[in-house]
Amino acid sequence: MSIYTKNGDKGITSLIHTAHLSKSDDRIQLVGTVDELTSHLGLVKTMLRESCGGQSAGFAAELRRAANLLEEVQQTLITLMSGVADPYKKDYRIGDEKTEALEAEIDRLEGLFERPRRFILPGQSRLSAETDVARTVARRAERALATVSVKFGADNGAKKYMNRLADYLYVLARYEDAGMGAENSYGNVEWNTGENFDRYRHEGAQKGGISSVYAGDGAMNDRMENQQISEAVVQEVLRRMGVSGRITLAQAKALIEKIEREAERRGKKAVIAVCTPEGNPVAVHVMDGAFLVSFDVAVKKAYTAVAVKMSTMELNALAQPGGTFYGLDKMEGGNIIIFGGGVPLKAGGVIIGGLGVSGGTGEEDHSLAEYGLSVLEEILAL
Repeated sequence: MSIYTKNGDKGITSLIHTAHLSKSDDRIQLVGTVDELTSHLGLVKTMLRESCGGQSAGFAAELRRAANLLEEVQQTLITLMSGVADPYKKDYRIGDEKTEALEAEIDRLEGLFERPRRFILPGQSRLSAETDVARTVARRAERALATVSVKFGADNGAKKYMNRLADYLYVLARYEDAGMGAENSYGNVEWNTGENFDRYRHEGAQKGGISSVYAGDGAMNDRMENQQISEAVVQEVLRRMGVSGRITLAQAKALIEKIEREAERRGKKAVIAVCTPEGNPVAVHVMDGAFLVSFDVAVKKAYTAVAVKMSTMELNALAQPGGTFYGLDKMEGGNIIIFGGGVPLKAGGVIIGGLGVSGGTGEEDHSLAEYGLSVLEEILAL
């Protein structure tokens, strides 16, 4: 069978559930960008393995470890592309364990050297330069995924993974430079990944935590400090923003107005509901031509989002047979909805209300709800 089919000669292609799709479609652009990223990672993977020669045993072992991890990343990116082509197949969703594995590797690498706390000019070594190119393509793929998410909905796990992948590639590039002794690199590091890492970790603990290993002001340290912010501080920030811990009627109306405009642009007729953190309705708007049943569904989606503190799209995955919340939608009262379109509204990490959109498919409603989240900060700042 020939590799060419001529089916795309007119700039048209297909996804699993969508035929005759223009190659300019954002989903096709996303798949192409992730494919490009996978190829860049293939080059970096090859260079990592070729760079092992002539290096210390410890550093060479780290390069091989990174090459093996990038191969796993490539497999995950293939799954991500499959999920764009067939968003309804659950096997193509990216689990949190994939992102957590990247986070663990970021933290581990940062414990091996002192990462620079300044703007980096790529090109200290050929290997790190290629890794930085892959990082920038990863960021471009992440932006393309965000665009698709707003318009069509996207796997939340994939969005987390793409964000963390670029972080990992940045740290890997800096590690490569330091380990290869590149000009203007980041300090002398002994690349014995066993004994010396234990020493660095011990010294870091003496200074106030493992995060001190990498200058004491790195990403892990930031996360630890952020986790210690008290509820009182959060509430004070909300007060200064003019948010009293809950969304106001004026803010709800402004949010609904923006979502309505976006729905009209997409040719959708929806009901848009906003509720308080306790699940009580603040405002419900019915667009001309919306289904009668959508009123009740939108209100329940908003309620569900604040009741379970997650989007109804996320809840759907957990409510399947064998899932944590299986049978939740069958509870007496019938107020829980487990298909897309409901999201919690947050300010400063605190839930200030819920948003429910109903009128299309679960994916279409979820996409409109995510659009609402994307403009929420602007609304709260008014």
